[in-house]
Amino acid sequence: MQVRDTTKSAWRSLVGNPMRTVLTALGMIIGVASVVAVLSVGEGAKSSVESRIRSLGSNLLTVRPTSAKSGAVRSAGTRASLTRADAEALGQIPGVTAVSPEATGSAQIKSTVDNVNAQVTGVTEPYFEARAVKMGEGLSLTTADDREMQRVALLGATVATTLFPGASAVGERVQIAGKSFRVVGVLAATGDMTGSDDGVLVPLTVHQKALFGSDALGSINLQLESEKDNDAVQSATSSMLRLRHRLAATQEDDFEIRSQTQMLETMSQVTGTFTALLGAVAAVSLVVGGIGIMNIMLVSVRERTREIGVRMAVGARRRDILLQFLVESVVVSLAGGAIGVLLGYGASYLIGSFGGWSTVVPTYAVTLALGVSVAIGLVFGVSPARRASRLDPVEALRTE
Repeated sequence: MQVRDTTKSAWRSLVGNPMRTVLTALGMIIGVASVVAVLSVGEGAKSSVESRIRSLGSNLLTVRPTSAKSGAVRSAGTRASLTRADAEALGQIPGVTAVSPEATGSAQIKSTVDNVNAQVTGVTEPYFEARAVKMGEGLSLTTADDREMQRVALLGATVATTLFPGASAVGERVQIAGKSFRVVGVLAATGDMTGSDDGVLVPLTVHQKALFGSDALGSINLQLESEKDNDAVQSATSSMLRLRHRLAATQEDDFEIRSQTQMLETMSQVTGTFTALLGAVAAVSLVVGGIGIMNIMLVSVRERTREIGVRMAVGARRRDILLQFLVESVVVSLAGGAIGVLLGYGASYLIGSFGGWSTVVPTYAVTLALGVSVAIGLVFGVSPARRASRLDPVEALRTE
């Protein structure tokens, strides 16, 4: 028998027993759908985390003071090791396009309606570009506001809604730590982990001199021209700060440098491991589906013993019988995989729509699912096919 004739024979056998074919493919359908849906959730989580990290700014290096240390024990506080002079010096490093020093503190924010405890951050004009902060309404803070120590403030979206419900906060006055400030703008709502919705921004000089009385910075953000400059700028930053802080070769850094690229790589590894774990759990159902195919095909061989004997009696070779049952196994497995992919897409859509999760069906998930389907069809179809091809034609013809 030719390959084409063998394939046609296998197809007729599958179509002639639709219920058995559907039940055989059911395990693969459920398995593939599970794998695609689970991988879509994992990839969605990875994409969501990456987008949130990138929302903190583009091509950033963040320099922070390290924890204070007493002997061999680190305390809960941080050293007052970073200053505005450090920030100005770091701005001279090649590859750095903007420097955004920040200082943070917590204070009571009051309006005539309500009050709220919020984080107050002192910033300069480059902060908004470096940290990709967008305005919801009103004006941003400027270099002139910082230089002239203007008592102006930007409210986070949540803070503005709390202090001025149902009305615009722009132009109103609030008290921050007992001092009066004019609200010149409201930040656009983000709803993410940046915390800007629950905070207040003021000029850095006002934050240091009028509110908290400290010249120390909480962090310095360096915006890079390109991600490829990350390593060079990080090394230059470390060298410059050690020199400025007069640290001996044996002394530890009194600062730490965090790279956005490193954060992305770390989170990608974490979410990748998470996705792989979920995929491995879901893949168990593919193995179960393969076992189901093998069981049904063994039953099929037993039921069709006489048919096999007749085929061999009229000239079919053992390899033709082997090929026929392998084709049946692969076709059932591949068809189940294709239907499973469609159901996986549907499940991914439902999870995203009703579960509120971010889902992304990666191309590799579809390719992997279909490839594994074919492989399972071959692996679990070999035993029944070999059993069929090794039947004695005479004994097979005697079977009732």
